[in-house]
Amino acid sequence: MATTFTYAAALEALDRALKFGINPSLDGIRSLVAAMEHPDRAFHSAQVTGTNGKTSVTRLLSAILHAHGLRTGTYTSPHLISYTERMVIDGVPIAEEEFAFSLGSAIDAAAGLSSDVGVFTEFELLTAAALSAFARAGALWAVLEVGMGGRWDATSVVAPRVSVITGVGLDHMDRLGSTREEIAADKACIIKTGSVAILGPGCVGVEQILLERAAKSGAPVVRVGLPGADVTWRVTSSPDAAGAAMVLDVDGALAPYTGLLVHAPSYQAPNVAVAIAAAEAALGQPLDEALLREALGEMTFPGRFELVRVVQPIVIDGAHNPEASAVLAGAVREVFQNANPVFVLGVMADKDAAGIVQALAPVSAGFVCTRSNTARAMAPAMLAEVVRNGGGVVLGIADSVAEALECAEPYSGAGLIVAGSIYVAGEARAILSAQ
Repeated sequence: MATTFTYAAALEALDRALKFGINPSLDGIRSLVAAMEHPDRAFHSAQVTGTNGKTSVTRLLSAILHAHGLRTGTYTSPHLISYTERMVIDGVPIAEEEFAFSLGSAIDAAAGLSSDVGVFTEFELLTAAALSAFARAGALWAVLEVGMGGRWDATSVVAPRVSVITGVGLDHMDRLGSTREEIAADKACIIKTGSVAILGPGCVGVEQILLERAAKSGAPVVRVGLPGADVTWRVTSSPDAAGAAMVLDVDGALAPYTGLLVHAPSYQAPNVAVAIAAAEAALGQPLDEALLREALGEMTFPGRFELVRVVQPIVIDGAHNPEASAVLAGAVREVFQNANPVFVLGVMADKDAAGIVQALAPVSAGFVCTRSNTARAMAPAMLAEVVRNGGGVVLGIADSVAEALECAEPYSGAGLIVAGSIYVAGEARAILSAQ
């Protein structure tokens, strides 16, 4: 019987687990799911890792599987507003009561383990809770976004049928390695015997490391947008305004799919192609094109170039590293064309703020520097110095996201972008959705 938690008490329990950080071992999560009678074995699984694009691919793949009549659980991180966003069943976040019950089950199981197993991190408890929630809901598939890397990530407790690597960039270098090759070797660990490996276009340059892992695991490989690609795409119509749709064709590994409409900038096109490749691998057959169109036409991407105000448009985007920021800059050029929006920018202290500014400054009318409500956030005054040194214009310095939005409003005639951190994006989304 799970400990009876209210949602507020569940969040307090998670907060207490934060101090344990990251556990570089799978022993804890394996013991935890074993004590919970292996919810990880109740469904087929797909794991999705990658420096950028993994959340979008996770959501896209889940939507496609659900559209094909499969009850699907989706696990993503971090959340924008509510922890319940991390655990979604058939496109709907679980209720707060279900979240609290699932977390209580994980905490009870952890408490019953011997002390030599050690303590459990927030992410281990959340992952176990998500697997439990999906099993109770009768999910046939679970699509799990890797939190970090792949080798020691708690989601790697599953035996995936599909292993997706969207790309490899320089992020979390203190944990995963100082080169793309080292990071690729860590992410490659999600490729396991019994899985199909889907390699996205961001793997170019390190694909040999991933191919070697696949060969050792006996895993078939599907290349998306890489040399010798099995899957390619073409954008036939680009969006010309925030919230407008692109149209693309995807030549899948098993069938072509034409005239697909997605309400997103063109940078999502490779993510759509990767998700289609993964869905084909999961189903083992071509996709139903009518169901695929339905799934893609209804897709939204919270916190990913998300339009939250139409007149004097406001877009929030969780771009938090130079690579993602360069992609965001390309979307700004595409959608805003000759008008440069103002940016509300907040960055975590352990991120490459200079690289983020370098990518965004050419498409910005100026920056309001702020911080999210987290101890990891870079001080706004320090970020402002980074902006100035990077050739950007500082329009204001604000100690909170709410204050930053007010400060930026007079400059936002051409539009406003909130970026630099998923935490800043989440806080802005909560503020703007309440207005």
